[in-house]
Amino acid sequence: MHIPDGYLSPQTCAAAAGVALPFVVRAYIWVRRHLRRASLGLLGALAAASFLIQMLNIPLPGGTTGHAVGSVLIAIALGVWPAVVAESVVLAVQALLFGDGGVLALGANILNMAVVMPLVGYGIYRAIAGSSASTSRRAIAGAVAGYVALNVAALLAALEFGVQPYFFKDAAGLPLYCPYDLKVAVPAMALGHLTWAGAAEALFTGFGVWFLAKAKLLEGER
Repeated sequence: MHIPDGYLSPQTCAAAAGVALPFVVRAYIWVRRHLRRASLGLLGALAAASFLIQMLNIPLPGGTTGHAVGSVLIAIALGVWPAVVAESVVLAVQALLFGDGGVLALGANILNMAVVMPLVGYGIYRAIAGSSASTSRRAIAGAVAGYVALNVAALLAALEFGVQPYFFKDAAGLPLYCPYDLKVAVPAMALGHLTWAGAAEALFTGFGVWFLAKAKLLEGER
């Protein structure tokens, strides 16, 4: 799902970063003020787990990759704002040190995986799990939330680089950035994320919620 450099126009990169930045700033302020010191270890462990599962990616047609992300589990365990901060750091490290995702496209990748994904996933989890104390119900809610949120983020990424050929062309009418339009980008992303990547996200999030619930480490239980 990481968008590499060269596939988004500077205008698109700037717009995505502009949308993501207020969320990241708000999240950072919240974490500084409200996250308990005792939760920092769990936040670091979940961020590390997210980093590892994202390294297991498969290239997809259209110039990106398919993989699980892990940001929904962080949101369920600690809240949306810690998830935004942790996932933003993970994506920045991947882009700057490992070349996984573009540096100029970092704002778009943060918007998709560190902002939209945990917000959507947390909302779905709360809608399904409610106030239930059932570990099984919460695990199922986590699996569904992870699966749906991953695919929402993947669709957003596909739209971002799939619209490039329509708006950014040279004098000869050739694409300046991503050469694959929506007819290629959306099915390519859907194929990888509705199937194995979505299943991996569902398993990771569902099992993670089950484990943390058993250990009483979910949000509000520590």
